[in-house]
Amino acid sequence: MANPQVKSATRAIEILEYFKLAQQPRSMSQMASDLGYPQSSTTVMLKTLVNLGYLNFDRSTRDYFPTPKLTALGDWIPRVMFGSGQMIDALNDLHAATGEGVFLGTKNDIYLQYTRTKESIHALRFHIDEGFMRPVTLSAAGWVLLSTLPEDKIDNIVRRANIATPNPAERTDTKTIMERIAEIRKNGYAYAQDVPLEGGSTLALRLPAELQGQPVALALGGVTDRFKKNFTDYKKALFAAADALKQDTEFDLPVRISL
Repeated sequence: MANPQVKSATRAIEILEYFKLAQQPRSMSQMASDLGYPQSSTTVMLKTLVNLGYLNFDRSTRDYFPTPKLTALGDWIPRVMFGSGQMIDALNDLHAATGEGVFLGTKNDIYLQYTRTKESIHALRFHIDEGFMRPVTLSAAGWVLLSTLPEDKIDNIVRRANIATPNPAERTDTKTIMERIAEIRKNGYAYAQDVPLEGGSTLALRLPAELQGQPVALALGGVTDRFKKNFTDYKKALFAAADALKQDTEFDLPVRISL
């Protein structure tokens, strides 16, 4: 972040993401305080976003708020990515059957990216922001995506993902990942406890469809105690969601999808 242009670009994006959480007008001083930015550079950044048409400035209240131009910037993406919406239907079906947090995951270089998420309805739950990324080695859904690759590419990605993982305790050797992948290829799904979150569990499998030519993982995650009580039902719901999508595609899965 030493490059001032890179820092400015990052801050511009962070300001726009800030409004997704706030969902109401905010003053310059509020944003500078919440984001930890100097007020001088925050003022310049906000003025630039106003001039570009992405923020509206109300001089009477001195508050800022996004304009429809920001919405229009990406309103075409879900249509292009998800097409008829069958993958979203699978996500919604899994959520309705389990009430757990569910997501569609894709590989973004050495990371798993949570492409579409739906939050758990349970009081005790974990929250993951849509679009968030973590090293692909630190998630059951990431292992599912790695299982679609040849061994030499897996080794390369694991090595680079370890470099990008700051906590040495969270780094994983290729041998361990390959053992997990062998289980995924045998069973058709992945299960993880305390990865990536302590006290949490995740079930994931590969969907019979692609996003922009990339494999997609469908997963549900939640508190381990609840998963242990409902493991069989959760697994059935996961496979059922994938099977419903499979009926509408001609995509051949490289892993077995059966119970």
